[in-house]
Amino acid sequence: MKVEIFSDIVCPWCYIGHTRFARAAEAFRAKGGVIDVTMRPYQLNPDAPAEGEPLIPALERKFGPNVAQMTSRVTAAGAEDGLDLRFDQAISANTFEAHRLVEVATGQGLGEEMTGRLFRAHFTDGLNVGDPQVLAKLAAETGVRDTGEGADAVREQVARAARLGITGVPLFLFEEQFAVSGAQPVETFAAAVDEVAARTGQTPITQLATPGDGCDDDGYCAV
Repeated sequence: MKVEIFSDIVCPWCYIGHTRFARAAEAFRAKGGVIDVTMRPYQLNPDAPAEGEPLIPALERKFGPNVAQMTSRVTAAGAEDGLDLRFDQAISANTFEAHRLVEVATGQGLGEEMTGRLFRAHFTDGLNVGDPQVLAKLAAETGVRDTGEGADAVREQVARAARLGITGVPLFLFEEQFAVSGAQPVETFAAAVDEVAARTGQTPITQLATPGDGCDDDGYCAV
């Protein structure tokens, strides 16, 4: 089964959704199923500077003084899945180069691992995922040899996401025709995987679950 996950490194619901889906995929494989996951890029704020800035002030400029309340809900949700989300240490940055690195890693069979490391770097380690030196260090940690390629592929996939009508992430696209959006519970992802395994030959993108929590172009995650 082919699954494409459209996400952005600085989207907390993408991190949570990535973690939950990985558990559902592991359960499917444990039952003897075959599932091939490919990470796809999406930029919530393509104009963000590569040099980065502290996340909380950037959020406050955009959404006002209630940012702490906004982030506390996401922090609690992440904790339930074993994730340590530290918004007070996170750096708002451009994610294009991070996506390019994921594209390179995907070609080396390490796309999911590289994405997971980038999520943790941004949300837990307080690292600037737009900094080339940081990315080089993370690539080395993950065993990825950065060839410097992948930029054109990232642009192509970002444009494809627009053609597909994707305006929020995470979005999980099964077999290029069935879609689940948002950070759904593990049980919902597992049910969707089982359903797709039983359904083939349909061409439209069909929502297999009601939208879950995610980040869209107008949401507070767009930083």
